Amino acid sequence: MSYDRSTVEKVIQHYFDGLYDNDADKIGAIFHPTADLRWQDNGELKVLPVADWVAMVRKRAEKKSPPKAREDFIVTIDRSDAATAFVKVRCQLPPRYFTDYLIAMKLKDGWQIVSKSYRADVRE
Repeated sequence: MSYDRSTVEKVIQHYFDGLYDNDADKIGAIFHPTADLRWQDNGELKVLPVADWVAMVRKRAEKKSPPKAREDFIVTIDRSDAATAFVKVRCQLPPRYFTDYLIAMKLKDGWQIVSKSYRADVRE
């Protein structure tokens, strides 16, 4: 069965815009309050509550930085039903280049990201 991708794509575009603009409010609005970020560091799982990440983005936004090249895109959207989506994206905050795996769910207030796992490469 095929599902409309546009509503999920809209949330992901807000995600990209929030990252690019260092907009903590925009990022916070699209993540469920219980969401977390997961990554591995030297083989060890790291977990960060989304509220802590949003606070870090807010601090980073206070440091004005010059505009950076923007290259973010959706690699794939996999919908298992009308209310659940797995989204793989690529984005960058040079010198860090990310592959993010996002789980989004359509809740009573609309689509929200409920989980984020990622990996990052550092390039000069």
